[in-house]
Amino acid sequence: MQAQVGDRLRVHGRTVGHADHLVEIIEVRGIDGGPPYLIRYEDGHEAVVFPGPDAVVEANPGAPPN
Repeated sequence: MQAQVGDRLRVHGRTVGHADHLVEIIEVRGIDGGPPYLIRYEDGHEAVVFPGPDAVVEANPGAPPN
């Protein structure tokens, strides 16, 4: 898994009825874009995460295409 600042991390709900969580990656602390990531939730809460297999990185929607 590789990410850049500004990308989004989508963590899929684990059970029926639980929605996905979509958070912003505000700092990449691993080597070559790898985890851990400092993320920010919509409510402003920040946390350091090591995403599991239920998470995917989505490119920054405002980033210019490669």
